[in-house]
Amino acid sequence: MSDLVTGDAVVLGLRPARLPSRGLAILLDMAVYVTVYVIISIGLTMATASLDEAAQAAVGVAGFLLFLVGMPIAVETLSHGRSLGKLACGLRVVRDDGGPIRFRHALVRGALGFVELLLTFGSVACIASLASERGRRLGDLFAGTLVIRERVPGARVMPVPPPPPWLAGRFTGLDLSAVPDGLWLAIRQYLTRMDQLDPQVGAAMAGRLADDLVARTGAPPPAGVPAAAFLMAVVHERQSRDAARAFRPVAAAGPGPAPFSAPGSAPGSGFGSGFAPAPMPTPMPVAAPGPVVAPPVAQVAPEAPVEAPRAGGFAPPA
Repeated sequence: MSDLVTGDAVVLGLRPARLPSRGLAILLDMAVYVTVYVIISIGLTMATASLDEAAQAAVGVAGFLLFLVGMPIAVETLSHGRSLGKLACGLRVVRDDGGPIRFRHALVRGALGFVELLLTFGSVACIASLASERGRRLGDLFAGTLVIRERVPGARVMPVPPPPPWLAGRFTGLDLSAVPDGLWLAIRQYLTRMDQLDPQVGAAMAGRLADDLVARTGAPPPAGVPAAAFLMAVVHERQSRDAARAFRPVAAAGPGPAPFSAPGSAPGSGFGSGFAPAPMPTPMPVAAPGPVVAPPVAQVAPEAPVEAPRAGGFAPPA
């Protein structure tokens, strides 16, 4: 890997391409360019058949320089360093600082490539690439460019080993909210690579990580539990909580169900209490003034207080 430092003091981890992949990309590019050149040459020969030999020779030389020298320069400029061969091999031409190339970089590469690739059949480019630390040919050295690999096989993510069966479910009440993400990452990296470590080094690392985890949770592990097994069980508990939180149905907004209010009560009355006020008795309509005496109003017994549903339920610690 090449540690390139940009103007902002940012280290770029670029992987320079080596001679085999670069040679294959150049062969693919040259095959395309020569095919296009042959087709265009046949067309130019038929179009200039009526001209004299000097004119035909001039057209032939111009076509050779245009298609075998100018075409690579145009392709690298327009594609920002990704010709057909480099695209097929997963390569790309970039500047020394990791940025995309411009016309001047492609011009220098194309002009020197005509000498070290075509005139010498690639021998000069092979020697320069083998002698360079980052596999650069003369065109790259003079242009300030570098050919890198874009398609790098990613590392396979190793799963965290499961905890022992006798530890499953023993840390359901553990508070994991104060554990930072950096500590989780360190624990996961240790658990996925602990088989590759020296036993003594691995045991010391597990003990240190377990102590940090205990300091964050505030609950010591059960007596007799190894540090590595404790880390496995706690990580498994966190993964179980994350999965349950991801697949939990969306709950209604608010901390709990809305308090029940009886008809006729003011909004918000009874909030925080388990009861709602009883409804007031509805008075009978009063008749128009006259000799008729209104019947006595029956006394309505107050209804029993209705108990509103209480909001409850224990929320597991985050």
